[in-house]
Amino acid sequence: MTTTSLDKGKIRFLLLEGVHQSAVDTLEASGYTNVEYLKTSLPEDELIEKIKTAHFVGIRSRTQLTRRVFENAPKLIAVGCFCIGTNQVDLSAAQEHGVAVFNAPYSNTRSVAELVIAEAILLLRGIPEKNAVCHRGGWLKSAVGSFEIRGKTLGIVGYGSIGTQVSVLAESLGMKVVFFDVVTKLPLGNASQVRSMEALLSQADVVSLHVPETAATQDMIGEKEFSQMKKGAIFLNAARGTVVDIDALAAALESGHLGGTAIDVFPVEPRGNDDEFVSPLRAFDNAILTPHIGGSTMEAQENIGFEVAEKLVKYSDNGTTTSSVNLPEVALPEHPNAHRLLHVHHNAPGILTKINQVFSDNNINIAAQYLQTNENVGYVVVDIDADYSDIALQQLRNIEGTVRCRLLF
Repeated sequence: MTTTSLDKGKIRFLLLEGVHQSAVDTLEASGYTNVEYLKTSLPEDELIEKIKTAHFVGIRSRTQLTRRVFENAPKLIAVGCFCIGTNQVDLSAAQEHGVAVFNAPYSNTRSVAELVIAEAILLLRGIPEKNAVCHRGGWLKSAVGSFEIRGKTLGIVGYGSIGTQVSVLAESLGMKVVFFDVVTKLPLGNASQVRSMEALLSQADVVSLHVPETAATQDMIGEKEFSQMKKGAIFLNAARGTVVDIDALAAALESGHLGGTAIDVFPVEPRGNDDEFVSPLRAFDNAILTPHIGGSTMEAQENIGFEVAEKLVKYSDNGTTTSSVNLPEVALPEHPNAHRLLHVHHNAPGILTKINQVFSDNNINIAAQYLQTNENVGYVVVDIDADYSDIALQQLRNIEGTVRCRLLF
């Protein structure tokens, strides 16, 4: 069946922070025309007012979707994070309210990796200092402290999608690559995994971070770790702002122990382009500071727009949660002349039995059913081959442990 329980023109999308036009185009091409598009993030109180009537919301990294926001979003079905990270979303609260969260973990991988390699080349050549001197009217023509990238050792902390891409690009330029990860990974090319952070820091000419923001990575690089790095080493962070002690980094630059740094993410970042950027790293000519633009290329943003919008469309059209970061992944093909119901519930014994009992009691045959669970919740997609009963739907909603139940079509 193609008729949805709610006309597509009435399904409201709220897109914030100027997500790429490709997202709007994808939604409209799929029949979703009720789209409100804003170029900025919103303070929490304003966001709550906007989100009260939204079925889907799209954000980037500045918008904070807190528990309070979810508690005031009764119609919200899903969140699209048009970026890699989801730390700006209270995933537990989203899960408790049966709201699926999607992101784009791979679309800007190449853009971030290219920036990292470019910064490594510039810092090894001492370009930032020479550039600053020229801007001040000076002239610093010297080969002292200027090196080729070929033959140098790159230490990658976090060998995920971006870390591996950096690894491949670095090897193509003649670098030796070592990496540290909390789990054993298959090295690409001639890269090799080391068993400790100290082993990586002690041998790398360039250290690059590519880890997520978690409790375990909070301030993972500080005074101790900088002291373990080679004198004159280059330090790069295009991962998360909270993983580095910025004051300790400034001290390592001030002492001359580090040869330079490039930082794209910071513990506290301005809310907008008109706000002042404050950091002790502004004092150093050998520090490349960029405003969280590692993934901000036109190619990456266009790809992210397509990827996340397509995930939202699939979830709205048929309940597919493939690649959701907080709900179990379920994909069930459509069955002609069937009605589809979606049921999110706490992962507890006996709930599926109760769901099926409702159908049996109402003489409703199940044409297809798919259940998937994670440690907290279960997600059931059910196709029934008879006209659904409003009474049965209400009975499903009344099952103890139900988080959300809705008729899709």
